[in-house]
Order: sequence, then structure tokens, then C-alpha cells
Amino acid sequence: MSVSRRLEGRVAVITGGAQGSGLGIATRLAEEGATVVLADIKQTEAEGAAARLMASGLSAVALPVDIGQHESVKALAAEVDRRFGRCEILVNNAAIGMETHIETMRVEDYQHVIRINQDGAILMTMCFVPLLRKAGPGRRVLNVASIQGLRGWPNQVAYAAAKGAIVNFTRAAACDLAEHGIAVNAIAPGFVDTPMSIQPDGSHEYDSDWFRDIYVKYGRIPMRRFGKPADMAGPAFFLCSDDAQYVTGQIISVDGGASATF
Repeated sequence: MSVSRRLEGRVAVITGGAQGSGLGIATRLAEEGATVVLADIKQTEAEGAAARLMASGLSAVALPVDIGQHESVKALAAEVDRRFGRCEILVNNAAIGMETHIETMRVEDYQHVIRINQDGAILMTMCFVPLLRKAGPGRRVLNVASIQGLRGWPNQVAYAAAKGAIVNFTRAAACDLAEHGIAVNAIAPGFVDTPMSIQPDGSHEYDSDWFRDIYVKYGRIPMRRFGKPADMAGPAFFLCSDDAQYVTGQIISVDGGASATF
């Protein structure tokens, strides 16, 4: 893959940037010239990821944040402002997974998922709009939704509700921020090989009979494989690049065709 370094001089903040899709997206943005801020509650992992990027000649820094806590998000925005004075790209990627059935779901579990997966992206955007408005060309907010926010899914009431909210938050925020030249879009991943793919018993979703039968053998994922963090990086870069300067309020499914078979 050749890179153009078309994001040279831009500052990109990626939540959940220590691992998985967040790190995949951050790596691509850094390869394209951006200074990436890996914002994560897992500070040790974020610092290690930033060190690896810097060892490859890329520009990266790790900063702590708990996106479910308003004060923590405000502190992150203040630190980014202090260090860089602006932010051109905000990627709201951080999320948690949890099985929740409507009949057995605990209220506190539901509220925890909503606080991180829904409220976290909204709080981040609210706190970073002033930094985006101070930035130069290429101002973008990229939300990471999910095909579970577009389709029903068993045992995923809280997660699907939160990701569905992110879908319409993306559209509504795009309307609010267009006047400032800030585009707001989202990608909606399908099954992606990240730490969230590990099931409660320690096994991987890809190795389960239900996944291999339905999504691989019978082609409910036409490409017949899990996605990889790098698969998220290309569409993310497009939406953060100047090629997408007239694209806003859009949700792009990145799922190997899974949503086409529903």
C-alpha cells in the first residue's frame, strides 16, 4: 500500500486508540502524515502503541481518557489544546461489548454500555468542537458505529441501542456542524477481529460453529472472513481526507457485505 501523506500537519485524536480498530485507524492516519493522539483508558497499552508508531518514524502520543466521564473528556480536550492548539480530526472509536437480553439485562449494565458507547462519543464531540473550529482545513468527526446499529441482533439490546444512537447522532451533528466546515460521518463495521471478538468463555467468535456455519459456509458474509483493523483504516482515511470534503452525515458499512445479505 502506498501512502500520500495527505494529512501532513493535521492533528487526529482517536479514542480507543491503544488496540484493535482504533489502532488500525490511527496507524493509517499517522502513515498519511497526521500527528495521532491515542486516547485510551488503557494508558500502558496506549503508551506502548504510541512508542511503536514513533519507532516507525510516525508522530504519535498517548493520553489518558475515560470517555464515560465528562471531567476526564474535558481534561483530554484541555491537554490537546495545550499541546497542539487545535484538532483537525476526531475519531470516536472507543466502545465496550456486553451481552444483554431484554428479559435478563440489569439496569446498571445497560446504563454502563450506554454511558461508554453512546454518551462517550457525544461528550467527546461536544468538548472537541472548539478545537475543531480553531483548526485548519480538513476538519472531520468520524464515529465508529456498527451494523448492529442498523439491524436487530440477539442478546445485544444495550450495544445495538447505543450504536443505533450513534448512527442518528452522526446525521444530526453533521447538520449542526456543516456551517463551521466540519464534516461528520461514520463507519459501521461488521465482525472485526479485535479484543471484543473474544467471547466470555475465552474463545474467539470466528471459531464458533454458529459463525462458521452461518457467516462463512453459507455466505452471510459474502467475503467469508472476519474483518481486520486494517480493513477499517482505508474507509476511515477516505472520510478523514480531502477526497470526502462534500461527504457528511453518511454511514458507510464496512462489513464484507454482511448487511447486504439481511
